[in-house]
This record gives sequence, C-alpha cells and structure tokens, in this order.
Amino acid sequence: MKDEENQEPIKKKRQKQTALHCGVGLLARREHSEFELRQKLTTREFDAEAIEQAIIRLLEKDYLSDTRFAQSTCRYRVNRGYGWRYIANELKQKGVCSTIIQQLQKNCEIDWYLQAELAYNKRFGESRVGDPPVCQKEKAKRIRFLQYRGFLPDEIFSIINDESL
Repeated sequence: MKDEENQEPIKKKRQKQTALHCGVGLLARREHSEFELRQKLTTREFDAEAIEQAIIRLLEKDYLSDTRFAQSTCRYRVNRGYGWRYIANELKQKGVCSTIIQQLQKNCEIDWYLQAELAYNKRFGESRVGDPPVCQKEKAKRIRFLQYRGFLPDEIFSIINDESL
C-alpha cells in the first residue's frame, strides 16, 4: 500500500518532464507533422497542457516543422514510386495544411510522367498486354495499379497508350 502511494507522485512528475523529451525522441527518429506528434503524445497519456507546452517549445526550437515533414514525406514517397495524388492525400491525413501542400507541389521539380513510367516498369517490366480478351483485363489491372499509386489519368494513359502500340 505504501509503495503505491509513493509511485503516484513519481509518475506525475515523470509525465511532466518527459512530454518534451518524448517529442524530441520521436523527432530524432524521423520527421513528424504537428498533428501526428500531438496524437502520439496523447496516446502516451501525457496531459494536454504538457503536450501543448512541448509542441510550442519544439516549434520555437525548429525541431518540429510541417514544411520539413512534407518535403521529407514527398521525397520518401517519390523514391518508393508514388504519384502526387497519393502524396498529397497522405499529407492531408497527417494534418499538413493545404497551403504547405500547394507550396510543395509548386516547388516540386519532379517529372510525374517519368515517375509513373518508372513505377509501371518496376511492377510490370517489359511484358506486353496479351491477346484481346485477356488484353482488356490486363490493361484494367495495370490502370488500377497506377491509380492506386496516385498518378493522374494523363500520366497513366500516356504509359498505357504507348505500351499498347
């Protein structure tokens, strides 16, 4: 009984001390959006005041930046073969404001047609769409793949139409 009483004040003291430290630890591993970091600290059961103070401190020190997070996520997804739609949607889900997303798209110097072609070739290689009955099914499968990856219809059909020639 006495041990439990001693544990409670220590737990509260530790909680106030570690909201900031926990945030720094999470940011040391990878970039996070403000929304995402706030969620993670909440799931670790820090109180709202401690989370708010930690977020403010991290923003002041420039350890936390939605712009840097957006750039990092975009770079990572492009290297994985994803298109702009997928990237923009992921950023929205992670709480990045639309202004930052629009700015990223404007400053992004990526040839999305080339990205779509690279993703297509990586998945399907040099194989061609077969005979007419199978052709439509295979073509639809390939279109769905590129749509899932977040490429725009122009980018998709430039590849599909070139491939079927």
